[in-house]
Amino acid sequence: MKAKHIFSFFFSFLFIINFAQQKQDSVKAKWNYKPNFLVGFDVLNAGIGLFSHRKIFQGFVSSRIQKNLHAAANAGFEKNVYQKNGYDATVNGPFLKLGAFYMLANDAENSMNGFYAGGKLAGSFYNQEYKAVPVRGYGGSETSVAFPSSNQSSYWIEGTVGGRVQLFESPFYIDVNIQPKYLVFSTKQEDIKPMIVPGFGKSSRKFNIGFAWNIAYYF
Repeated sequence: MKAKHIFSFFFSFLFIINFAQQKQDSVKAKWNYKPNFLVGFDVLNAGIGLFSHRKIFQGFVSSRIQKNLHAAANAGFEKNVYQKNGYDATVNGPFLKLGAFYMLANDAENSMNGFYAGGKLAGSFYNQEYKAVPVRGYGGSETSVAFPSSNQSSYWIEGTVGGRVQLFESPFYIDVNIQPKYLVFSTKQEDIKPMIVPGFGKSSRKFNIGFAWNIAYYF
């Protein structure tokens, strides 16, 4: 009986090892990553900044890690002014977004062409200055106070829905997308919520929508 149990255990052990090896080989076959990068710059918002208070420069890099799954990162810098309802504030600072997207539909001849959707986690670390904040004065009169510049941070989640198309037979692409955003958390100065967050936009409300029109290079 002991010999029977030993042989049963031995062959069961070999079966488990063989199954695990087949699984590992299958994963390796599926995970066949080759270095590839699409690097782009948002020319639309950079151009609009020439005619408005909002100066924003942002770019992205993405890499296909599986057939239709791409990892992506965005980085940029924004300088902006908020002058509304008695507020006069200025902000400037960098922002970073990390996430992924999935190609929902693509071209049979070029899998980089198509439509995609995904999501990102984002954050900004910026300097803000309140030159005027409305307050109630003596007898109910309206007045304002100023606060010195301070370093703050904000964090949000955003979705991304867009599409890209190759420019003729070149390695260049046009990438266009919209980004619905939801502000999760912001630090405050003197219990005053920020009016503008770099990379997010006006933060007097939690929800915002961004838009980007990029020229990208694939290598």
